[in-house]
Amino acid sequence: MGSLVTYRLDGPIATITMDDGKVNALSPAMLTALGAAFDRAEADGAVVVLAGRDGVFSAGFDLAVLGAGGSEVEAMVRGGFELAGRLLAFPLPVVVACTGHAVAMGVFLLLSADYRIGADGPYRITTNEVAIGLTLPRVAVEIMRQRLAPAHFNRAALLAEVYPPADAVTAGFLDRVVEPAALAAAAHDAGTRLAQLNMGAHAATKLRVRAPALAAVRAGLHADERALQAPPAASCLHADERIL
Repeated sequence: MGSLVTYRLDGPIATITMDDGKVNALSPAMLTALGAAFDRAEADGAVVVLAGRDGVFSAGFDLAVLGAGGSEVEAMVRGGFELAGRLLAFPLPVVVACTGHAVAMGVFLLLSADYRIGADGPYRITTNEVAIGLTLPRVAVEIMRQRLAPAHFNRAALLAEVYPPADAVTAGFLDRVVEPAALAAAAHDAGTRLAQLNMGAHAATKLRVRAPALAAVRAGLHADERALQAPPAASCLHADERIL
């Protein structure tokens, strides 16, 4: 996992912490480390608490990789959304401790967890793609649709609205907000409570409840990949729609 992601097992709780020293960009290296950490948690049969560093959960994909273009962009974007899909179907409960700002792909991971606790403070939770000239990927739309309140789904997707943590609860980005100093304990307590569930029933019910969303996410991911691979002359998509 390296220095980007740490893994700590405490009884039935596996705490996976992202910390790149900056904004927790979801670079190829970060995504690889997160995948390995979730592999380990699944092998350990542990409830996951996924956290960021103080002040930021994740600001989304690595802008340096996006700016460079090429096949690494496609692999990074696919890896990010595949990780989100994995969280949606993970056989054990996943709690997110949203330690601060969550933007773009960071939000899509947030929306894919089972229970989300946010730190109160001057933090931004936003899917900012439309604000920066990008058309939301289809897979991102489906991840948002399955969790956000309908009115806020439209505001978040179409208007790139920025939500402070307290308002993010009403919208559906978060389930609770606590003071920053209480966040780690609150997330651990939530994980401890969820560890009392029957995990077989949890996993089977999760797949049953989320079957339509998971099918839509898979279909969206495949459609986005086809759009990326289509030559410009063969595509009716706008150029900005083919960026992600």
